[in-house]
Amino acid sequence: MEGDSVTVQNASRDGVDAPVVLSVQGLQKIYTVDSGDVEAVRDLTFELRQGELVCLVGPSGCGKTTLLRCIAGLLEPTAGTVLLDGAVVTAPPKKMAVVFQEYGRSLFAWMTVRQNVELPLKNAGMPKAERRKVVSTALHAVGLEHAETSYPWQLSGGMQQRVAIARAVAYEPEVLLMDEPFAAVDAQTRADLEDLIRRVWKDLGITVLFVTHDIDESVYLGERVLILSNSPTVVQEDLTIDLPAERDQLATRSMPRFTELRTHVYAEIQKAKRGSGADA
Repeated sequence: MEGDSVTVQNASRDGVDAPVVLSVQGLQKIYTVDSGDVEAVRDLTFELRQGELVCLVGPSGCGKTTLLRCIAGLLEPTAGTVLLDGAVVTAPPKKMAVVFQEYGRSLFAWMTVRQNVELPLKNAGMPKAERRKVVSTALHAVGLEHAETSYPWQLSGGMQQRVAIARAVAYEPEVLLMDEPFAAVDAQTRADLEDLIRRVWKDLGITVLFVTHDIDESVYLGERVLILSNSPTVVQEDLTIDLPAERDQLATRSMPRFTELRTHVYAEIQKAKRGSGADA
């Protein structure tokens, strides 16, 4: 597939075309440094439809985080546009939430779990009674209702990341961006958090763009996997993940089709590292 000709191959889970929620068109980002200009992202074009869970993978240093920051309105692109519900993103949109890898830095140690989750809602002026209800729902969604009076430093890494996810969910976003959120946790916790994301995604019906460097994780989580080329980055392939909608860590990963898909993604990333992916 050509890097500049990307189509949405999986419209929705029920087979009916869902509306496009997030559209990235011709995105380019050039950094100016002492040695000159560095083109981190060259020409990225793709779309996410309402209710999709799409994973994004690529070689290390290919610009995944730069892309996510541009989408979130945290970084101004050099060229191209990001559209959320048809409106150009020029600043962090209210309908979007982001969960970063460094969850510990995003939580306030002197605030309880409930207070951490409640903070953005309080800043947005949501009435207290409504805040309490929304926060309780979010904590229940991530299995932390028993820990609402605990402090982040009293929790494991995996539980801290659940707090960060609960805070994003409580914000009731239309689109949830996740930047390698499980990279710092152990393998068992990671598996639990992967299943948590799929459950929250299904229960709440939100649209998720999940950035990861883990190939197996991208295939297990996603309905589609966007494979990026090496820097300067384009979309090398938009791959449909035709695994069953209901997934299980043991059963799904044991499927021959899972092995075929993860092998294909691995091969494409190796091709990208050689610099041949976008032109192949």
